[in-house]
Amino acid sequence: MPSRVSPIDRIRAEIDDRFGDPNLDLAEALEDVARLSVRLALQTVLEEEVTEFLGRDRYQRHDSTGEDVHRGSRNGHSNLTIKTTSGPVTLDRPKLRGCHERFTSKLFGKRVTRTKPLEALVISAWVRGLSDRDVKAMLAEALGSDAALSPSTVSRICRRLKDDFEVWKKRDLSDFELDYLFLDGSHFRMHADARAEPVLVAYGVGPDGKPVLLHVAAGGTESTDAWADFCEDMVKRGLRSPLFVASDGNQGLINAVETTWGRALRQRCLIHRSRNVIAKVPVEHQDEVKLAFWECFDDIDADPGQDAVDEAKRRIGRFATRFRGQFPSAVDAMEVDTAALCSHLRLPREHWRRVRHTNLIERTFGETRRRVKVIGRLPGENTCLTLVWAVLERASAGWNGVTATPVTAAYLTRLRADLYDPPSPDLTPMPLT
Repeated sequence: MPSRVSPIDRIRAEIDDRFGDPNLDLAEALEDVARLSVRLALQTVLEEEVTEFLGRDRYQRHDSTGEDVHRGSRNGHSNLTIKTTSGPVTLDRPKLRGCHERFTSKLFGKRVTRTKPLEALVISAWVRGLSDRDVKAMLAEALGSDAALSPSTVSRICRRLKDDFEVWKKRDLSDFELDYLFLDGSHFRMHADARAEPVLVAYGVGPDGKPVLLHVAAGGTESTDAWADFCEDMVKRGLRSPLFVASDGNQGLINAVETTWGRALRQRCLIHRSRNVIAKVPVEHQDEVKLAFWECFDDIDADPGQDAVDEAKRRIGRFATRFRGQFPSAVDAMEVDTAALCSHLRLPREHWRRVRHTNLIERTFGETRRRVKVIGRLPGENTCLTLVWAVLERASAGWNGVTATPVTAAYLTRLRADLYDPPSPDLTPMPLT
């Protein structure tokens, strides 16, 4: 009996297993994003071609008219290895029996074993507007006119990604319990004759310690209004107030966070701040200043809470004393909003290093920009957002969360109560007269 698990489901299971590894390096994960996405898309193409050839889906006996089209049936798969820019990819090539005519894949033909053109199926769907015509044109250019896919197959493949994003961006968020929220934006060119515009992104970490991508939207600008609309959209869809919000130093973003979640702890991304400080130092001294910067926040032995915050602030003071004479601009940058540099120290110690930056989003943004830089401008807002979402959604499965234990959960529960349900001040009763 043939396996009831389809090749597509097996690939998806492999993706889930691969990105479920908590120790997976993000750079390695992003390479797997490319390889497994290509493999999944190409396998989908093969299965769609067989479905169209037979006129029915897998395990369906007849087409919609009740008649067999080619009177054939699926008969397992054979291995087909394709050379890709990310290494060899093995596909399950469908085999058929009992057909009136021979099935030949229009995508692969008889001798196609290279994938630079085949990868265009995925990449062109991302960066050329998810257009049926563009996908077909790319493949025809690369493989010859005989390799063009049928319009219905191309339409299903391209439409699926767009439809998935449309559903995702409107989904209800009330089921997410949120401890930590991370916000960031990155600029992409998406409109003709216009400058690069920001794509705004949010992801969070809940009591289970696992990260989840929450929202992706165009901002137009990174103004207070743009960020406030972005945050309010999540609130309207049911997102609960976070305990802690991490962001860079964009003032519009900070204003929106303080307006929307005024009682949450607000953290300035330490990686962004370190870059700001180091950029104001001559190259010859940057390693020294960088080391001193991180010494302000690393290896703090004080208890989490005010004691740890006070220790970090003392170290920042020593940093300022040490470098103010040589690099006053660097010290000025260091001393801006220092309270927000230390907010993570009020959290469980096990979470300090993980939540004090927004670098996961930024690194993935960099990967997205690298993949599309060759075309200069994405063909429209919807394409840009779908691309960013597709990359972030898959990459987020490999992001490390935080260690969640009963002890950390109890700590965060007490901290939330202090922030959102502070005890009422004692009232001295008025004397009776």
